Amino acid sequence: MIVDRSFRGCVIWHEPNVPADRMWIAGRPATVSVVDVRIGVTQAPREISLEVDDAARDDIKARVEAALSGATDVLWITDKRGKDVGVPAVKIAYVEVGSAEGERRIGFGG
Repeated sequence: MIVDRSFRGCVIWHEPNVPADRMWIAGRPATVSVVDVRIGVTQAPREISLEVDDAARDDIKARVEAALSGATDVLWITDKRGKDVGVPAVKIAYVEVGSAEGERRIGFGG
């Protein structure tokens, strides 16, 4: 068991090689903010929808900008479950990086 104090000053314990969404803080599951990323692909009927860790938001924006500027040929993103998704840069129609999971609004409220 590993004890870590780097998560907002709280004590976290988890087994080695356990994903962040399986960690525990003070006897309760740790909450990790998740951001929705949607990628539109040209000549494809559906968009690619991923959930990534909120800490990776700036890294994803930098990777998208590099792919659209021609610095890289493929945009690679790893989702919160560890799945790698690659999209050819020339096929990217749009990329939408959503807000954190706790900030989502549902319904007709203002």
